[in-house]
Amino acid sequence: MSITSKEIQLASRPQGWPTAENFRLTETVIPELEDGQVLVRNIVMSVDPYMRGRMNDVKSYLPPFALDAPLDGGAVGEVIASRAESHPVGTTVVHGLGWRELAVVPAATARPVDVTVAPASAYLGALGMTGLTAYAGLTSIAQFREGDTVFVSGAAGAVGSLVGQMAKLLGASRVIGSAGSPAKVARLLELGFDAAFDYHDGPVADQLAAAAPDGIDVYFDNVGGEHLEAAIGAMNHGGRIAMCGAIAQYNSTEPPAAPRNLAAVIGRELTLRGFLVGTQQHLAPEFRDHMTRWLTEGRIRFDETAVHGLENAPAAFIGLMRGENTGKMVVTL
Repeated sequence: MSITSKEIQLASRPQGWPTAENFRLTETVIPELEDGQVLVRNIVMSVDPYMRGRMNDVKSYLPPFALDAPLDGGAVGEVIASRAESHPVGTTVVHGLGWRELAVVPAATARPVDVTVAPASAYLGALGMTGLTAYAGLTSIAQFREGDTVFVSGAAGAVGSLVGQMAKLLGASRVIGSAGSPAKVARLLELGFDAAFDYHDGPVADQLAAAAPDGIDVYFDNVGGEHLEAAIGAMNHGGRIAMCGAIAQYNSTEPPAAPRNLAAVIGRELTLRGFLVGTQQHLAPEFRDHMTRWLTEGRIRFDETAVHGLENAPAAFIGLMRGENTGKMVVTL
């Protein structure tokens, strides 16, 4: 008897902001498992800003999503059928084939996780790619040093909120975050940020100068645009910028202008370095050791915004693009 599964396909490529019409909910027949494969019933899946770039038919660090085919992304689920001895039925795994109810996954790409240590969704967030992005960007890319003053944009998001907390745990002298609402600013202060501001309240450069009168040493960039320009202006000599994302321009139909003060990078001997979490996997064991301990000790907290139902995944993604989430945006199935 054939098994069917619902999935979300990319129906058309967005022009500017994505809309519901760019996605399609459909049903497909699951093929028979081959040796080395497992069938996973997804429990929770991730929607992430980087997915917007894959909806465009352009060359990038990941291939674009194909039209009339399911999207993919991080997911956690339970193995319900297996042709891999290493992954028996009942194993909970994290893998890369979200946006569908059931996924045929090569066992080699499905990592078993312990949901008695943390909830399943944590392996998409604090204990997953999100957490590794924060840790690698801060420690390896930005070369964080004890005593640094750190500025984080998009600080109430999944990555940014972890960056700020990690910086405090590792000995930052001051951590500042920007966010998009008074409620998010209040949450950052609850999480231990020394200062936070709503970027809607005035020029970012002015608010950053007030929050960091002695300048900043590290900027973790999730936003780009005005935030990046403001951070360059506030940087102390030898400052480091980890360029993780530029969500302010992901849906723009016009090329963004470069920071107008880019020449300051020369005189202040600043370092600006972009990075991809995929190239930082060598840090994963070290990161997991730290994060498991921090979570167990209650020294790091993480927020989630959960949307229920596969059919609501497009709305969750669009909401993420509009900043409707606090912490990690996930879809429960």
